Amino acid sequence: MRSLSRLLAATVLVIGGVVTSSCVSASRRPDATTVTVFAASSLTEAFTEIGTSFEQANPDVTVRFSFGGSGELATQIDQGAPADVFASADVSNMARLVAAGHASGAPVVVARNSMEIIVEAGNPKSIATVADLASSDLVVVLCATTAPCGKAAASVLDAASVSVTPKSVENSVKAVVAKVTTGEADAGIVFVTDVLVAGSKAAGITIPAAENVVTDYPMAVTSEATNTSGAKAFIAFVASRAGQAILARYGFAAP
Repeated sequence: MRSLSRLLAATVLVIGGVVTSSCVSASRRPDATTVTVFAASSLTEAFTEIGTSFEQANPDVTVRFSFGGSGELATQIDQGAPADVFASADVSNMARLVAAGHASGAPVVVARNSMEIIVEAGNPKSIATVADLASSDLVVVLCATTAPCGKAAASVLDAASVSVTPKSVENSVKAVVAKVTTGEADAGIVFVTDVLVAGSKAAGITIPAAENVVTDYPMAVTSEATNTSGAKAFIAFVASRAGQAILARYGFAAP
């Protein structure tokens, strides 16, 4: 992850470089009052609240979200899906978009996240460490390595020198959470924020810093955006004090 961050260092901006205005200028396009945001599934709850706050600050604007795995969303945009904004849970999928010419301007890192072991409420299997996930008595699910949560989980397992054969691999972190919270799996490795959102349905086991991964969340206006001004304003709102406060409530760290 760190090498990927360095790879994008020349093109990814930090929050301090974002325009702070949240007002959307008028456009001649009929859909100018709509901002379509493709965002990583781990941002679902935080961005839903941010979208509501953005609309309250900009009464003439509607934010439409499409949440999913970052890799899937990047592929959809590459194949022509209409999006004004792309928010990725890692820098590599954003790099794909930039390399393919689908990003307008430099991406902006708006948040950071880290990983945690998610287990059933009450931790009935008494899982305590990453090494415990190697037990043949456990049903473990992980994200596919094409998804940011899967890449990060693979890095965690590698850092801990642990080999795990998952019962299934999922395309998004929400699918891993669902398997654990419904009792279909005993454990998984997900973002800290996803454990927090799961609330009483799950518990989280801390992963030591030496084994953990910190991921950057970059956002960019797409080259094909039909509402460029609205897209820029939405990213600015996410980077603003109000947007950052909402992200913090959902467990995201500031960049």
